[in-house]
Amino acid sequence: MKPLRLTVLSDEFSVWRLAADAPLPSIEPSSFLSMTRTEAELSVVSPSMDVPSGVTAEAGWCCLRVEGPLAFEMTGVLAALSATLAKAEIPIFVVSTYDTDYLLVKAVDLDDACATLGDEGFVVEMETERR
Repeated sequence: MKPLRLTVLSDEFSVWRLAADAPLPSIEPSSFLSMTRTEAELSVVSPSMDVPSGVTAEAGWCCLRVEGPLAFEMTGVLAALSATLAKAEIPIFVVSTYDTDYLLVKAVDLDDACATLGDEGFVVEMETERR
């Protein structure tokens, strides 16, 4: 099995929260955007520059994209990545999509996260240009 490849996206990201019944925010598509609605909240991950003023937000995240697509039959992808970072005491926020997974780490932890993942055989590259 080939080692998993991850790409660090070039934007800074924020994780933010709106009320469960809030309308979906109008955000222009960029490098990454995720919105998840539950009965308790509307959670958004977006480039920090897109966060409206006055919302509850946690800024300062970097996003690592697992290069996919990943087959639904693949097992242990997130477990391997999260266990590796947990051993190094690096907290993560994870978003999964149809094709792949995204791990967000705080910007202050990015260098350690990349080195830790590299030491475990994962290939981590910086994004060279925006998609």
